[in-house]
Amino acid sequence: MPEVNLDFSRTWVEFTDPVDSDQVFRCDLTWLTSNWSCIFGSGCKGIYSERPNDGCCTLGAHFSDKDDEKRVKRWADKLGRDDWQYYGTKKITEKDEEGGRKTRVVDGACVFLNRPGFPAGEGCSLHQLALKRGVSIVKTKPDVCWQLPIRRTYRNVDRPDGTDYLEISIGEYDRPSWGPGGHDLDWYCTANTEAHVGKDPVYISNRDELVELMGEAAYAEMLGHCEQRMAARNQPAPHPATVKALSLTPVPPKDPSTA
Repeated sequence: MPEVNLDFSRTWVEFTDPVDSDQVFRCDLTWLTSNWSCIFGSGCKGIYSERPNDGCCTLGAHFSDKDDEKRVKRWADKLGRDDWQYYGTKKITEKDEEGGRKTRVVDGACVFLNRPGFPAGEGCSLHQLALKRGVSIVKTKPDVCWQLPIRRTYRNVDRPDGTDYLEISIGEYDRPSWGPGGHDLDWYCTANTEAHVGKDPVYISNRDELVELMGEAAYAEMLGHCEQRMAARNQPAPHPATVKALSLTPVPPKDPSTA
């Protein structure tokens, strides 16, 4: 299924951060109330056609800072032989071409990615560790991994009166968000109908990630706006991938006994 065109209207909401009056959140309600869901292992084709089982793990994960790298290494130490296909690998990080720190690429993909056929199951070993330990993935995985495909950006806004505030945008990490390299991805999920099959909208299914990015108070404020939108009879500017996915969902036949 081809990706939908992302040149469409979106509904945004702005509100002052409940715990910091110098910050304003700008949230994409179109994205947050969409039915997007990660479909790794259930239809995800991978960002490169020659690596269909990697999802978005082919390139490895760039660390946001030193603390991010240290945290991931601490959790990596908790992985056992039965959890991690590359258990025992001594070097798990490396530098990219520009000197940035990232997880090491081994055999064509991230060192933490368990490949198909591994007894514990394919997928991110750090993700599976979180499920096994009953903790959130925001604790075990690199920041860039648990955030994707939510995008948080910052912008300083000047008011006419000479004051300013920090605008924090929460939205969709779409294909263009990857920069020029986004054009080289053979497949990407956020605009694909196949991935808009979640049981719950993004603001519910990705609650832990959003709370980590926004804080509890700001998330609660955003939650109210999302629920108000979901309750509306006709939502303005719905995500076209969700709309298309819903139109393709077969309607179950009516039970004659209940007619």
